[in-house]
Amino acid sequence: MASWERVLTDLVNTRGVALKRYAYLLCGDDGDAEDLVQDALVRAFTFRRRDEIENPEQYVRRTVLNLYLDRVRRRGVWRRVMPLAVTPDWIDDDSGAVDARYDLRTALLALAPQQRACVVLYYHVDLPIPEIAAQLGCAVGTVKRHLHDGRRRLARLLHDDTREDDRAVR
Repeated sequence: MASWERVLTDLVNTRGVALKRYAYLLCGDDGDAEDLVQDALVRAFTFRRRDEIENPEQYVRRTVLNLYLDRVRRRGVWRRVMPLAVTPDWIDDDSGAVDARYDLRTALLALAPQQRACVVLYYHVDLPIPEIAAQLGCAVGTVKRHLHDGRRRLARLLHDDTREDDRAVR
């Protein structure tokens, strides 16, 4: 084993936790602290003069500090440049759709159970009226009546004024 490998192993075994605490105090994040220490160890022990390091722990601490400051500088530069380089995609406001879904759900819950079942089976499941009658165990006329009453109630609950506007135009 080369002397630098022994120095690295001893440093990590004896002072690794202290180095990580030092990095944590700098960056405030456990994962980033581990990354800083690992990057500093790689930088300290992968160049040609690694055998010339007099105080390896102090050298690694200084490297951790330099790496941290470099990351902070890069983030600052990126924050200044990012708005110029990246234009945010336009995000449509879906609050109207959410409100409409909530209103529809509330209106459906206000229907009688048979009406709600008929409306959901007809409009959501897309079943024909005879199949709805078979599933509910009632006559076709009853399903038609529940659909008619359910649609009228939903129109009142949802304030559907488009039908009245259509009648006025015709």
